Amino acid sequence: MEYISNTLNNLVHQTAFFNLTWGNYVMIAVACIFLYLAIAKEFEPLLLIPIAFGMLLVNIYPDIMLSFEDSPNGIGGLLYYFYKLDEWAILPSLIFMGVGAMTDFGPLIANPKSFLLGAAAQLGIYMAYFGAIALGFNGKAAASISIIGGADGPTSIFLAGKLGQTNLLGPIAVAAYSYMSLVPIIQPPIMKLFTTEEERKIKMGQLRPVSKLEKILFPIVITIVVCMILPTTAPLVGMLMLGNLFKECGVVRQLTDTASNALMYIVVIILGTSVGATTSAEAFLNAATLKIVVLGLIAFAFGTFGGVMLGKLMCLLSHRQINPLIGSAGVSAVPMAARVSQKVGAEADPTNFLLMHAMGPNVAGVIGTAVAAGTFMAVYGIM
Repeated sequence: MEYISNTLNNLVHQTAFFNLTWGNYVMIAVACIFLYLAIAKEFEPLLLIPIAFGMLLVNIYPDIMLSFEDSPNGIGGLLYYFYKLDEWAILPSLIFMGVGAMTDFGPLIANPKSFLLGAAAQLGIYMAYFGAIALGFNGKAAASISIIGGADGPTSIFLAGKLGQTNLLGPIAVAAYSYMSLVPIIQPPIMKLFTTEEERKIKMGQLRPVSKLEKILFPIVITIVVCMILPTTAPLVGMLMLGNLFKECGVVRQLTDTASNALMYIVVIILGTSVGATTSAEAFLNAATLKIVVLGLIAFAFGTFGGVMLGKLMCLLSHRQINPLIGSAGVSAVPMAARVSQKVGAEADPTNFLLMHAMGPNVAGVIGTAVAAGTFMAVYGIM
Protein backbone atom coordinates (compact mmCIF):
# COMPACT_ATOMS: atom_id res chain seq x y z
CA MET A 1 0.00 0.00 0.00
CA GLU A 2 2.83 2.38 0.83
CA TYR A 3 4.36 1.79 -2.59
CA ILE A 4 1.05 2.54 -4.31
CA SER A 5 0.54 5.60 -2.13
CA ASN A 6 4.02 6.96 -2.92
CA THR A 7 3.57 6.27 -6.61
CA LEU A 8 0.24 8.06 -6.73
CA ASN A 9 1.66 10.94 -4.69
CA ASN A 10 4.58 11.30 -7.13
CA LEU A 11 2.24 11.24 -10.09
CA VAL A 12 0.01 13.89 -8.57
CA HIS A 13 2.95 16.16 -7.78
CA GLN A 14 4.23 15.82 -11.33
CA THR A 15 1.09 17.46 -12.68
CA ALA A 16 1.21 21.13 -13.63
CA PHE A 17 -1.24 22.07 -10.88
CA PHE A 18 1.51 21.86 -8.25
CA ASN A 19 4.03 23.89 -10.27
CA LEU A 20 2.09 26.81 -11.69
CA THR A 21 1.98 30.30 -10.19
CA TRP A 22 -0.94 32.71 -10.25
CA GLY A 23 0.85 34.46 -13.09
CA ASN A 24 0.78 31.29 -15.18
CA TYR A 25 -2.97 31.07 -14.71
CA VAL A 26 -3.34 34.71 -15.80
CA MET A 27 -1.35 34.03 -18.96
CA ILE A 28 -3.35 30.86 -19.65
CA ALA A 29 -6.52 32.98 -19.43
CA VAL A 30 -5.00 35.56 -21.81
CA ALA A 31 -4.12 32.74 -24.24
CA CYS A 32 -7.72 31.52 -24.15
CA ILE A 33 -8.98 35.04 -24.87
CA PHE A 34 -6.64 35.26 -27.87
CA LEU A 35 -7.89 31.90 -29.11
CA TYR A 36 -11.47 33.11 -28.75
CA LEU A 37 -10.71 36.27 -30.76
CA ALA A 38 -8.93 34.24 -33.44
CA ILE A 39 -11.54 31.48 -33.80
CA ALA A 40 -14.86 33.10 -32.89
CA LYS A 41 -14.17 36.63 -34.14
CA GLU A 42 -11.64 35.69 -36.85
CA PHE A 43 -9.16 38.38 -35.83
CA GLU A 44 -6.16 37.36 -37.95
CA PRO A 45 -6.37 33.67 -36.96
CA LEU A 46 -3.30 32.81 -39.02
CA LEU A 47 -1.22 34.71 -36.48
CA LEU A 48 -3.22 34.64 -33.28
CA ILE A 49 -3.85 30.88 -33.10
CA PRO A 50 -0.17 29.81 -33.08
CA ILE A 51 0.80 32.75 -30.83
CA ALA A 52 -1.96 31.96 -28.33
CA PHE A 53 -1.16 28.25 -28.35
CA GLY A 54 2.54 28.91 -27.76
CA MET A 55 1.51 31.14 -24.84
CA LEU A 56 -0.67 28.33 -23.50
CA LEU A 57 2.09 25.71 -23.78
CA VAL A 58 4.86 27.69 -22.11
CA ASN A 59 2.71 28.61 -19.13
CA ILE A 60 1.65 24.99 -18.57
CA TYR A 61 5.07 23.47 -19.28
CA PRO A 62 7.84 26.13 -18.98
CA ASP A 63 10.55 23.62 -19.93
CA ILE A 64 9.29 23.67 -23.52
CA MET A 65 11.41 26.85 -23.80
CA LEU A 66 14.34 25.54 -21.75
CA SER A 67 17.71 26.27 -23.33
CA PHE A 68 20.14 23.41 -23.86
CA GLU A 69 22.64 25.17 -21.55
CA ASP A 70 20.17 24.96 -18.65
CA SER A 71 18.95 21.47 -19.45
CA PRO A 72 20.35 18.65 -17.25
CA ASN A 73 20.64 16.37 -20.30
CA GLY A 74 21.89 19.03 -22.70
CA ILE A 75 18.75 18.96 -24.83
CA GLY A 76 16.66 22.13 -25.03
CA GLY A 77 12.89 22.36 -25.24
CA LEU A 78 11.16 22.14 -28.62
CA LEU A 79 10.11 25.78 -28.84
CA TYR A 80 13.54 26.98 -27.73
CA TYR A 81 14.93 25.87 -31.08
CA PHE A 82 12.03 27.54 -32.90
CA TYR A 83 12.79 30.72 -30.97
CA LYS A 84 16.47 30.69 -31.96
CA LEU A 85 15.34 31.04 -35.58
CA ASP A 86 13.62 34.28 -34.54
CA GLU A 87 16.73 35.53 -32.74
CA TRP A 88 18.88 34.79 -35.78
CA ALA A 89 16.45 36.79 -38.00
CA ILE A 90 15.81 33.76 -40.21
CA LEU A 91 12.05 33.51 -39.78
CA PRO A 92 11.29 37.26 -40.11
CA SER A 93 13.27 37.37 -43.35
CA LEU A 94 11.44 34.33 -44.76
CA ILE A 95 8.11 35.94 -43.81
CA PHE A 96 9.10 38.97 -45.90
CA MET A 97 9.89 36.74 -48.87
CA GLY A 98 6.42 35.19 -48.58
CA VAL A 99 4.78 38.62 -48.33
CA GLY A 100 6.63 39.73 -51.45
CA ALA A 101 5.52 36.64 -53.35
CA MET A 102 1.88 37.22 -52.34
CA THR A 103 1.67 40.98 -52.93
CA ASP A 104 1.03 43.01 -56.07
CA PHE A 105 3.31 46.06 -56.07
CA GLY A 106 1.49 47.46 -59.11
CA PRO A 107 -0.58 50.06 -57.19
CA LEU A 108 2.60 51.51 -55.68
CA ILE A 109 4.33 51.61 -59.07
CA ALA A 110 1.26 53.22 -60.66
CA ASN A 111 1.06 55.89 -57.98
CA PRO A 112 4.54 56.67 -56.56
CA LYS A 113 3.01 59.36 -54.33
CA SER A 114 1.99 56.43 -52.16
CA PHE A 115 5.57 56.34 -50.87
CA LEU A 116 4.85 59.62 -49.08
CA LEU A 117 1.82 58.16 -47.34
CA GLY A 118 3.82 55.10 -46.32
CA ALA A 119 6.50 57.39 -44.90
CA ALA A 120 3.96 59.52 -43.01
CA ALA A 121 2.53 56.44 -41.33
CA GLN A 122 5.95 55.82 -39.76
CA LEU A 123 5.28 58.81 -37.48
CA GLY A 124 4.20 56.39 -34.77
CA ILE A 125 7.60 54.69 -34.78
CA TYR A 126 9.48 57.87 -33.95
CA MET A 127 6.88 59.02 -31.43
CA ALA A 128 7.21 55.67 -29.62
CA TYR A 129 11.00 55.87 -29.74
CA PHE A 130 11.14 59.15 -27.84
CA GLY A 131 8.30 58.05 -25.59
CA ALA A 132 10.18 54.89 -24.63
CA ILE A 133 13.30 56.87 -23.81
CA ALA A 134 11.18 59.20 -21.64
CA LEU A 135 9.87 56.13 -19.77
CA GLY A 136 13.39 54.99 -18.93
CA PHE A 137 14.25 52.50 -21.67
CA ASN A 138 17.74 52.69 -23.16
CA GLY A 139 18.19 53.70 -26.79
CA LYS A 140 18.35 50.20 -28.25
CA ALA A 141 15.34 49.03 -26.27
CA ALA A 142 13.41 52.15 -27.29
CA ALA A 143 14.23 51.53 -30.95
CA SER A 144 13.08 47.91 -30.70
CA ILE A 145 9.82 48.92 -29.03
CA SER A 146 9.12 51.73 -31.48
CA ILE A 147 8.82 49.43 -34.52
CA ILE A 148 5.51 48.22 -33.08
CA GLY A 149 4.16 51.51 -34.46
CA GLY A 150 4.60 50.17 -37.97
CA ALA A 151 2.25 47.24 -37.18
CA ASP A 152 4.99 44.94 -38.43
CA GLY A 153 5.65 41.83 -36.34
CA PRO A 154 8.55 40.36 -38.38
CA THR A 155 10.46 43.65 -38.40
CA SER A 156 9.89 44.08 -34.66
CA ILE A 157 11.41 40.64 -34.04
CA PHE A 158 14.23 41.29 -36.50
CA LEU A 159 15.25 44.60 -34.91
CA ALA A 160 14.98 43.38 -31.31
CA GLY A 161 17.30 40.49 -32.18
CA LYS A 162 19.79 42.68 -34.03
CA LEU A 163 19.92 45.24 -31.21
CA GLY A 164 20.40 42.53 -28.59
CA GLN A 165 17.06 43.13 -26.86
CA THR A 166 16.06 39.48 -26.66
CA ASN A 167 14.79 39.98 -23.10
CA LEU A 168 12.11 42.27 -24.55
CA LEU A 169 11.48 40.26 -27.71
CA GLY A 170 8.46 38.41 -26.33
CA PRO A 171 6.43 41.45 -25.20
CA ILE A 172 7.44 43.40 -28.32
CA ALA A 173 6.47 40.59 -30.69
CA VAL A 174 3.19 39.82 -28.94
CA ALA A 175 2.24 43.51 -28.86
CA ALA A 176 3.13 43.96 -32.54
CA TYR A 177 1.21 40.89 -33.70
CA SER A 178 -1.73 41.66 -31.42
CA TYR A 179 -2.09 45.15 -32.85
CA MET A 180 -1.71 43.77 -36.37
CA SER A 181 -4.62 41.45 -35.59
CA LEU A 182 -6.67 44.29 -34.13
CA VAL A 183 -6.22 46.67 -37.08
CA PRO A 184 -9.96 46.43 -37.95
CA ILE A 185 -10.81 47.60 -34.43
CA ILE A 186 -8.09 50.19 -33.72
CA GLN A 187 -7.92 52.06 -37.02
CA PRO A 188 -11.55 52.92 -37.99
CA PRO A 189 -12.28 55.24 -35.01
CA ILE A 190 -9.08 57.21 -35.70
CA MET A 191 -9.83 57.38 -39.43
CA LYS A 192 -13.38 58.63 -38.84
CA LEU A 193 -12.30 61.12 -36.16
CA PHE A 194 -9.88 62.94 -38.45
CA THR A 195 -11.84 62.85 -41.72
CA THR A 196 -15.20 64.23 -42.74
CA GLU A 197 -17.92 62.16 -44.34
CA GLU A 198 -17.45 64.14 -47.56
CA GLU A 199 -13.75 63.23 -47.59
CA ARG A 200 -14.52 59.56 -46.97
CA LYS A 201 -16.89 59.58 -49.96
CA ILE A 202 -14.21 60.80 -52.40
CA LYS A 203 -13.82 58.43 -55.33
CA MET A 204 -10.37 58.09 -56.83
CA GLY A 205 -9.69 57.65 -60.51
CA GLN A 206 -8.58 54.34 -61.94
CA LEU A 207 -4.88 53.60 -61.61
CA ARG A 208 -2.84 53.52 -64.78
CA PRO A 209 -1.88 50.09 -66.16
CA VAL A 210 1.56 48.91 -65.06
CA SER A 211 3.67 47.02 -67.57
CA LYS A 212 5.32 43.71 -66.83
CA LEU A 213 8.74 45.30 -67.39
CA GLU A 214 8.01 47.88 -64.67
CA LYS A 215 6.95 45.15 -62.26
CA ILE A 216 10.14 43.18 -62.93
CA LEU A 217 12.44 46.20 -62.63
CA PHE A 218 10.81 47.57 -59.48
CA PRO A 219 12.09 44.95 -56.97
CA ILE A 220 15.55 45.02 -58.54
CA VAL A 221 15.81 48.83 -58.43
CA ILE A 222 14.40 49.10 -54.90
CA THR A 223 16.84 46.46 -53.65
CA ILE A 224 19.81 48.28 -55.18
CA VAL A 225 18.78 51.76 -54.00
CA VAL A 226 17.61 50.90 -50.48
CA CYS A 227 20.34 48.37 -49.69
CA MET A 228 23.09 50.63 -51.04
CA ILE A 229 21.91 53.40 -48.67
CA LEU A 230 21.11 51.11 -45.73
CA PRO A 231 22.89 47.77 -46.22
CA THR A 232 21.50 46.47 -42.91
CA THR A 233 18.02 46.35 -44.48
CA ALA A 234 19.15 43.68 -46.96
CA PRO A 235 17.73 40.69 -45.04
CA LEU A 236 14.24 42.23 -44.97
CA VAL A 237 14.04 44.40 -48.08
CA GLY A 238 16.08 41.90 -50.08
CA MET A 239 13.81 38.96 -49.20
CA LEU A 240 10.67 41.06 -49.77
CA MET A 241 11.85 42.03 -53.22
CA LEU A 242 13.12 38.54 -54.04
CA GLY A 243 9.68 37.12 -53.29
CA ASN A 244 8.07 39.76 -55.48
CA LEU A 245 10.54 39.09 -58.29
CA PHE A 246 9.56 35.41 -58.14
CA LYS A 247 5.97 36.50 -58.61
CA GLU A 248 6.45 39.04 -61.38
CA CYS A 249 9.13 37.49 -63.58
CA GLY A 250 6.80 34.62 -64.48
CA VAL A 251 9.53 32.04 -65.05
CA VAL A 252 9.76 30.45 -61.59
CA ARG A 253 6.17 29.50 -60.84
CA GLN A 254 7.25 26.69 -58.50
CA LEU A 255 9.29 29.11 -56.38
CA THR A 256 6.42 31.59 -56.30
CA ASP A 257 3.96 28.93 -55.19
CA THR A 258 6.33 27.60 -52.53
CA ALA A 259 7.23 31.03 -51.11
CA SER A 260 3.63 32.26 -51.00
CA ASN A 261 2.00 29.05 -49.76
CA ALA A 262 3.81 26.07 -48.17
CA LEU A 263 6.92 27.89 -46.95
CA MET A 264 4.97 30.93 -45.78
CA TYR A 265 2.57 28.87 -43.68
CA ILE A 266 5.33 26.69 -42.22
CA VAL A 267 7.23 29.80 -41.15
CA VAL A 268 4.10 31.40 -39.67
CA ILE A 269 3.45 28.28 -37.55
CA ILE A 270 7.03 28.15 -36.23
CA LEU A 271 7.32 31.91 -35.70
CA GLY A 272 3.89 32.25 -34.11
CA THR A 273 4.28 29.44 -31.60
CA SER A 274 7.80 30.53 -30.66
CA VAL A 275 6.68 34.14 -30.17
CA GLY A 276 3.81 32.97 -27.97
CA ALA A 277 6.22 30.80 -26.02
CA THR A 278 8.24 33.85 -24.95
CA THR A 279 5.31 34.99 -22.82
CA SER A 280 5.93 33.02 -19.66
CA ALA A 281 4.43 34.69 -16.60
CA GLU A 282 7.88 35.53 -15.23
CA ALA A 283 8.94 37.28 -18.42
CA PHE A 284 5.64 38.91 -19.30
CA LEU A 285 3.89 40.07 -16.14
CA ASN A 286 5.96 43.09 -15.18
CA ALA A 287 5.97 46.88 -15.47
CA ALA A 288 8.20 46.89 -18.57
CA THR A 289 5.68 44.78 -20.49
CA LEU A 290 2.83 47.11 -19.56
CA LYS A 291 4.86 50.08 -20.80
CA ILE A 292 5.61 48.27 -24.07
CA VAL A 293 1.94 47.39 -24.66
CA VAL A 294 0.84 50.99 -23.99
CA LEU A 295 3.65 52.48 -26.09
CA GLY A 296 2.79 50.09 -28.92
CA LEU A 297 -0.85 51.16 -28.93
CA ILE A 298 0.09 54.86 -28.88
CA ALA A 299 2.62 54.28 -31.66
CA PHE A 300 0.10 52.45 -33.82
CA ALA A 301 -2.49 55.19 -33.26
CA PHE A 302 0.00 57.90 -34.24
CA GLY A 303 1.04 55.91 -37.31
CA THR A 304 -2.57 55.78 -38.47
CA PHE A 305 -2.97 59.47 -37.62
CA GLY A 306 0.16 60.46 -39.57
CA GLY A 307 -0.97 58.63 -42.69
CA VAL A 308 -4.49 60.09 -42.56
CA MET A 309 -3.28 63.65 -41.98
CA LEU A 310 -0.87 63.54 -44.93
CA GLY A 311 -3.74 62.04 -46.92
CA LYS A 312 -5.86 65.06 -46.01
CA LEU A 313 -3.08 67.40 -47.14
CA MET A 314 -2.68 65.53 -50.42
CA CYS A 315 -6.47 65.61 -50.82
CA LEU A 316 -6.40 69.38 -50.48
CA LEU A 317 -3.44 69.89 -52.83
CA SER A 318 -4.92 67.55 -55.46
CA HIS A 319 -8.30 69.30 -55.35
CA ARG A 320 -10.02 66.30 -53.79
CA GLN A 321 -8.55 63.69 -56.12
CA ILE A 322 -7.15 61.64 -53.22
CA ASN A 323 -9.25 60.05 -50.50
CA PRO A 324 -7.40 60.60 -47.18
CA LEU A 325 -8.53 57.19 -45.91
CA ILE A 326 -5.84 55.48 -47.97
CA GLY A 327 -3.20 57.18 -45.80
CA SER A 328 -4.13 54.93 -42.88
CA ALA A 329 -2.97 51.95 -44.97
CA GLY A 330 0.59 53.27 -44.74
CA VAL A 331 1.21 51.04 -41.75
CA SER A 332 2.82 47.72 -42.55
CA ALA A 333 -0.08 45.31 -41.96
CA VAL A 334 -0.49 43.92 -45.50
CA PRO A 335 -3.17 43.66 -46.83
CA MET A 336 -5.33 44.13 -43.74
CA ALA A 337 -4.81 47.89 -43.42
CA ALA A 338 -5.76 48.36 -47.09
CA ARG A 339 -8.93 46.34 -46.50
CA VAL A 340 -9.82 48.58 -43.56
CA SER A 341 -9.45 51.66 -45.79
CA GLN A 342 -11.80 50.00 -48.26
CA LYS A 343 -14.29 49.09 -45.53
CA VAL A 344 -14.45 52.57 -43.98
CA GLY A 345 -14.78 54.17 -47.41
CA ALA A 346 -17.56 51.77 -48.38
CA GLU A 347 -19.44 52.61 -45.18
CA ALA A 348 -19.62 56.23 -46.36
CA ASP A 349 -20.43 55.27 -49.97
CA PRO A 350 -21.08 51.60 -50.86
CA THR A 351 -20.00 52.28 -54.46
CA ASN A 352 -16.57 53.55 -53.40
CA PHE A 353 -13.69 51.19 -54.19
CA LEU A 354 -10.43 52.16 -52.49
CA LEU A 355 -8.70 48.80 -52.04
CA MET A 356 -6.21 49.01 -54.91
CA HIS A 357 -5.44 52.66 -54.15
CA ALA A 358 -4.79 51.75 -50.51
CA MET A 359 -2.46 48.90 -51.47
CA GLY A 360 0.10 51.46 -52.68
CA PRO A 361 0.63 53.07 -49.25
CA ASN A 362 0.33 49.63 -47.64
CA VAL A 363 3.27 48.23 -49.63
CA ALA A 364 5.17 51.49 -49.09
CA GLY A 365 4.61 51.05 -45.36
CA VAL A 366 6.29 47.62 -45.42
CA ILE A 367 9.34 49.14 -47.10
CA GLY A 368 9.20 52.18 -44.80
CA THR A 369 9.19 50.11 -41.62
CA ALA A 370 12.18 48.07 -42.86
CA VAL A 371 13.99 51.33 -43.65
CA ALA A 372 13.20 52.65 -40.15
CA ALA A 373 14.67 49.45 -38.67
CA GLY A 374 17.77 49.84 -40.86
CA THR A 375 18.11 53.46 -39.75
CA PHE A 376 18.08 52.46 -36.09
CA MET A 377 20.69 49.77 -36.75
CA ALA A 378 22.88 52.34 -38.50
CA VAL A 379 22.47 54.79 -35.62
CA TYR A 380 23.60 52.17 -33.11
CA GLY A 381 26.39 50.83 -35.29
CA ILE A 382 24.86 47.39 -35.93
CA MET A 383 26.07 45.76 -39.13
